[in-house]
Amino acid sequence: MPKRLAAAPRSTGASLTSLTSSTAGRPVARGATRRLRWSAVLLALATAGVTGLAGPAEGAGVDDGAGGGGGAGASRVLQRQFAAAAQEFGVPQSVLLALAYQESRWESHRGQPSTTGNYGVLGLTEVDVAAENAAAEKAAAETAAAESAAETAAGAGRAAMERDGRGDGGPARSKALRAAPVRPRLADSAGLHTLTAAAELIHRPAAQLRADTAQNLRGGAALLAQYQRAAGEPAEVADPGRWYAAVARFGEGGATAVGQDGGAAGRVFADRVFATVRAGATRTTAEGQQVTLPARPNLVVAKPPADSTATATAATAPRRAAAQAVECPSGLGCDFTPAAYALTDPNDPTSYGNYNPANRPDDGQAIRYIVIHDTESDYAGAIASFQDPHDQATAHYLVRASDGHVTQLVHTKDIAWHAGNKTINMHSVGIEHEGFALPTDRPTWYSEQLYQSSAELVRYLAGRFGVPLDRQHIIGHDDVPGPTQADIAGMHWDPGTFWDWSHYLELLGAPIKPGTDAPPQVGDTVTIAPAFDQTNQPPVSGVAARPENFVYLRTGPKADAPLINNGGTRADDWSDKAVTGTEYAVADEQGDWTAIWYDGQKCWFANPGGHSARTNRRAAVSSSPYASDFDDLADWANLFGSTAPVVSADPAAQDAQGASAEQDGSAGSGGRTLLTPRPGLASIPVYGRAYPEAAAYAPFPAIKAPAVVAVRATIAAGQAYLAVESTPQPGQFFYDENINGDAPNDRTLVVGKETYYPIRFNHRLAFVKAADVQVVR
Repeated sequence: MPKRLAAAPRSTGASLTSLTSSTAGRPVARGATRRLRWSAVLLALATAGVTGLAGPAEGAGVDDGAGGGGGAGASRVLQRQFAAAAQEFGVPQSVLLALAYQESRWESHRGQPSTTGNYGVLGLTEVDVAAENAAAEKAAAETAAAESAAETAAGAGRAAMERDGRGDGGPARSKALRAAPVRPRLADSAGLHTLTAAAELIHRPAAQLRADTAQNLRGGAALLAQYQRAAGEPAEVADPGRWYAAVARFGEGGATAVGQDGGAAGRVFADRVFATVRAGATRTTAEGQQVTLPARPNLVVAKPPADSTATATAATAPRRAAAQAVECPSGLGCDFTPAAYALTDPNDPTSYGNYNPANRPDDGQAIRYIVIHDTESDYAGAIASFQDPHDQATAHYLVRASDGHVTQLVHTKDIAWHAGNKTINMHSVGIEHEGFALPTDRPTWYSEQLYQSSAELVRYLAGRFGVPLDRQHIIGHDDVPGPTQADIAGMHWDPGTFWDWSHYLELLGAPIKPGTDAPPQVGDTVTIAPAFDQTNQPPVSGVAARPENFVYLRTGPKADAPLINNGGTRADDWSDKAVTGTEYAVADEQGDWTAIWYDGQKCWFANPGGHSARTNRRAAVSSSPYASDFDDLADWANLFGSTAPVVSADPAAQDAQGASAEQDGSAGSGGRTLLTPRPGLASIPVYGRAYPEAAAYAPFPAIKAPAVVAVRATIAAGQAYLAVESTPQPGQFFYDENINGDAPNDRTLVVGKETYYPIRFNHRLAFVKAADVQVVR
């Protein structure tokens, strides 16, 4: 939930994000922000689940012995290193390969640490706990000073900053004086130093295991063999199925005491490792290393009783709430730690946090989005924040980075204050991920275990609530529009530029579709899809070159053209970036450059050979030259021909046609509803939220109707944007006044007659009124 580069997450209330005008997009300091500079580290290795990359059949090309997979070329060095380490320490090569696959997908990350202090292909950990706690204390002091300064600037006599996490743009309600919340100090444990333990076993300096893949594998294999012996098994046993207990302990960072989670994290990790052994995998790493794990579909795994693999310690296990029903896939071993629902001022029933009781979706508030956040703190710090009602923010779920453990915080029926936008909050589930969007003091990568658990949770939620598995509905916090123009400067932009959306969509079972082989042409739609590897390393201020999830947008079709919106290369400047999985209408093309309609303007990105975007739809282009500025809607009809009829101008007819498109599949990826301003309108307004018209509040006299106010951004005639939904939805407002729900008309859902389309406007979503647009397919 980061807001700015230097000071990111939990600021004045919920994480606020917003859409921009064509001249605003770079965040500026607005009030105090509170960034907890704790390295997101708890336990040990970053681990993860099955990816669906199938390897060859058992015995085909690569065996489980010391031979590795043959091939003397430089691209097979890593495969041979796996074989050598496995042979030296008596570990089945398939187990070592699968374990490393779950830790890092065989990526070395060039010796740079993850957000949880993991190093190398085996994710061995090394965390300076004293330094992390000192950094956290320094950040807390800086935050307190910043908040004090902000309060002074806001006006003398205010006892504390006022804030409201509902995201409704209304008056602040959290008014009680409070001390800065005390964040738990990071407790030291063996799980934070598995790299040191491994280095001692092979008599090598710890620094070598960070940067040298061969030594990282040797140390990890030695550590795994030690765990195997401790489990009462001979370290040299060749049967992979007898290594379950050792692998589970590896997933728990080597801990041996039974903890509060009953060793669930270790068992989840071990289950994923052995699922990978059965399925096999093959991939080429970012450094060009080709690695193969042959499939062993008939492998029998000897699982010890549950208590035997219960290895989490009380210090690192998540806190549990008794008798709380967890909404979670059964295999994830989730727990429930309730977020705060309490007053912040004992004399004011309207001043409370951190969510609203509701009955979604049965009360009419359909869940349409799942929002991906990062915590900008460690796991324990995030829990503490969510249990403080003054923070005015919580998500529904939190995923721990070290082992992928999932904690539920708020029931999905309730409205968590996580997105900083009431419309999005009402219709979404929020998932926080332990980590930092751009820590300036360390290169970063999110753990594979975190990706795997998050994806499994999202698949479960999407299936339950009917949320499409695409980037218009599985969104980052950086996709969320702010409710008003005033919120633009305070927007958040997590999970950041190095969240691997392409891999995440693959884990969701919804990879970006290949599209057509032809380059995009005017009238097509494209999905932004740069490779997340060494071929896409756009410069980002303050960090070394690394794979990123976006392309820069420029004012013209050349590399030295200015970035749009006077943008820069800071990670928190989202105004000039198009992110993996987002979809846009093609406005123009010239050589290796493609232009899209974005933020009310034509924006260009380099797309040689279609390597940066997938073409979704081939338009039936007329023989006449295409003019980028349409005089009227007939031009769009001519452009798309019979494949894309102009839809009726009547919103009711639009609803009917949208429903028909959903039934026949034409509204799916590659055939989404395309919107343009209605004929006769020079431009149309853009909204950051979808609220009902004033007349809708008439039956509820206690509710003061919020103003329906557009942001400054507009869409000019001739431009086109993709609708997130094929059918416009009525504006809604959930009135939530008192903590006990006992105010007049309290906990009432107001539904308007005016309907809105959510659209992909720029980096973020936005809303347009159905009455203002014409639909073109």
